Amino acid sequence: MMKLALGKVILLSLFLAGLAACSSSGKLPEAPMAELDYTDKDVHDAEVKRIYEMLEKNPVQALWRAKVLGDENLSRECAEYVRDVCAAHVEQDDRLEAYTMYNSLATSGYGDLAKGIMDAQKMRAFYFEDVPGIATKVQPRLERISDYIQGTVTVWVDLGIKVKRGMGYADRVIGSGFFIDPRGYIITNHHVIEEIVSPKNSGYGKVFIKMAQDSDQRIPARVIGYDSVHDLALLKTEAEVPYTFNLGSSSELHVGDKIYAIGSPLGLERTLTSGVVSATDRKLFSTGSVIQIDAAINSGNSGGPFIDEGGRVQGIVFAGILQYSGLNFAIPVEYLKQDLPILFHGGKRRFPWIGAYGKTARAGYASYGLEVQYFMPGSPMARVGMRAGDVITSLDGKKVSTLEEMQDILRDHVPDTIIGCEYLRDGEKKNCLLYLSQRPENPGYAIYQGDTIQRSFVPLFGMEMTPSSSTNSRTFTITRVIPGSVADESGFSENDPVTIGRIQFDDEKTMMLVPLTTKNRRKGYLDMSVALQTYLDSPYYF
Repeated sequence: MMKLALGKVILLSLFLAGLAACSSSGKLPEAPMAELDYTDKDVHDAEVKRIYEMLEKNPVQALWRAKVLGDENLSRECAEYVRDVCAAHVEQDDRLEAYTMYNSLATSGYGDLAKGIMDAQKMRAFYFEDVPGIATKVQPRLERISDYIQGTVTVWVDLGIKVKRGMGYADRVIGSGFFIDPRGYIITNHHVIEEIVSPKNSGYGKVFIKMAQDSDQRIPARVIGYDSVHDLALLKTEAEVPYTFNLGSSSELHVGDKIYAIGSPLGLERTLTSGVVSATDRKLFSTGSVIQIDAAINSGNSGGPFIDEGGRVQGIVFAGILQYSGLNFAIPVEYLKQDLPILFHGGKRRFPWIGAYGKTARAGYASYGLEVQYFMPGSPMARVGMRAGDVITSLDGKKVSTLEEMQDILRDHVPDTIIGCEYLRDGEKKNCLLYLSQRPENPGYAIYQGDTIQRSFVPLFGMEMTPSSSTNSRTFTITRVIPGSVADESGFSENDPVTIGRIQFDDEKTMMLVPLTTKNRRKGYLDMSVALQTYLDSPYYF
């Protein structure tokens, strides 16, 4: 089981030990792309040319850009092309591509073309047909909690021999899993099978399972799909399935509820532990929250289910903190249910991105939407004319009151999809179409690379700045500090002068260190040197 170091969960200070200077840290990003004026004939004609160029390779994006351009004849032409490609995907039984294209057509106002392929209800049934865990028949409740062990497996990943100090050792990963379909589909964690699917792995690697009833026999299994963000993977084996678990619902789970975890800690098969739900909203994922539980969990439990007293899976165990017993975490079953149609499609699960950063908008204690505090130049939000300060209130026809609701909606989608968006600007209701592109591995790094320092520091550190020197391009004055941000917690305030030193990143571009010199108002305007650190991914990027 993957153990989260306490410093990675709570503190950023460990970052200082492993910095690598980024090759671009000495330069300033160029100015952001200006908003396009499509009333200019040259700009309009150039965009039409680009749309035609992308139509064959990326028809959904071409359709969206034609809609943004406001050219109805071109939009209709693109929509007809999308319809034909969608129909071809239906014929090829490529359900994910067909479903996303169908919905993009309907959202863009071409429901007539979509219905020419099939009725919306039939398309939805087509998409979810045969999806393990969703289309699976509900199983009867078993008499004893211990009876559910029969539906679990030990997952073995055999990586061959690892040579260390001249000696060869068996290189393997042991985790847990559970059946969700009588055809042999199994759920486990991505980090259990990560070496098998990693592009960096060019060596030997095979996946096996051991059944709870026969721990001596290793049965081959294969990886169908995986989600590295939510640490989930779908496997398939040809073994006879003794029991398939029913998937629960987050609405059924509350703090204090008794739960049971099943797995193979330290390779000890058929282990069952019990505890309670400690919390349901721990922010350990970049696109959502996880569940905290106090059931005993150890290495090898990864990928095993935790179930309620009715035997329904409410989460998938994935991590704990080594130094603290009873502090363990699980992936909500709702994330698995959203993932399953996409994992069943096969390969790596990709996540949508509209190139923005923001937080829940509140009036007193009441939340009423998601305030956009930043968007990238050239991003979908930039192209449709949205601005910082706009508050998203609806997405894909679903109400958005909080950041969490926004992330829940986005998890239902994949990149290359068009969805509807409603938002408030100075109290006035507006709407637009948004194109979902692919989420970068580390959004903060992509933002730093693609924008000016003063703009990128809004999402990275929560400070707005303006240049304050004509001779030093790294000297700025802070004009606003976002409450609760890194800058706020570090004691910065309006009118503080800052000079930025050499920016550094870790090797994986997951964390960032920025040395600053400043005369901080809260510190009596004394000359100070400060190092600001931040993760380059978080739930606030979307």
